[in-house]
Amino acid sequence: MPSPYDHQALPDFEAWQQRMQRKPTLLGRLTRRVQARLNALLPEKLHKALTVAIQKMVQGVLFGSMHTTRKPLTDTALAEREALVRTRIRYYRNTAAAEGAATGAGGFLLGLADFPLLLGLKLKLLFDVAALYGHDVRDFSERLFLLHIFQLAFSSQHTRNEIYQRVATWETYRHTLPTDVNEFDWRTFQQEYRDYIDLAKLAQLIPVIGAAVGAVANYKLVEQLGETAINCYRLRWLADEARLANTVGPT
Repeated sequence: MPSPYDHQALPDFEAWQQRMQRKPTLLGRLTRRVQARLNALLPEKLHKALTVAIQKMVQGVLFGSMHTTRKPLTDTALAEREALVRTRIRYYRNTAAAEGAATGAGGFLLGLADFPLLLGLKLKLLFDVAALYGHDVRDFSERLFLLHIFQLAFSSQHTRNEIYQRVATWETYRHTLPTDVNEFDWRTFQQEYRDYIDLAKLAQLIPVIGAAVGAVANYKLVEQLGETAINCYRLRWLADEARLANTVGPT
C-alpha cells in the first residue's frame, strides 16, 4: 500500500517522466546536427582513442567501486531511503564543487585533470544510491543500469528518449543486455557525454574565472545526476510495488 510519502513524491516523479519523453526542440535538433558535424571532423583514430580512454576509466570505477560500496539497504521505507540518498548527493555535490574550484584555479593542466576526477565521483555516487535503494551492484545488470542512468542525465533529448524507454521497461530490457561489458555502446556513451558537458567544462579552463565556473558546473552536474538517479530508482520501486500488488491480488 502506497505511503503518504509515495503520494508526495509522485508529482515530481511524473514531471520528470514528462521531461524525459519530450520531443527534441528545434534548438536541440540544430545543436545535435552541429555537434554531429563537429564530431565528423575529428579523425576516426581520435574517436577510437577517446572511446577507449573513457571506457577504461568507467570500467575501472565500475569494478573498483563494486568492492567498496555498502551492502544493499533492506526493509526500509522509501521516505527513509530517499533521505539517505539526498544526504549522499549533498556530500558528492559539495566534494565535486570543491574539486572543480581547485582544478579550475590551477590552470590548464589541472583543469584537464578535473574530467577523470569528476567522472569517478559521479559513478561512485551512483553506486551509493543503488545500494540505498536496495540493489546489489555485484549483479552485472545493476552496473549496466548505472550506465543507463548516467546516459539519461548527460545526453541529448533524442538519445534521452531512447534511454528512458529502456529504463522504464528495465525488468524486460535487462534480459537483452550483453553479458560482456565490452559489448556496451561505449562510442555513443562517450560522445553524448562529451557533447553535453563540453561548453561548461571548457569555460573552466579560462584563467581567473575557471575556479568559479568549475565549482558551479560540477555542483550542477552532480545534482542533475543525483535527481536522475532518484527518479530512475523510483521508476523501479513503483514497478516492483505494482508487481507485488498484482501477485497478492485484491484483499
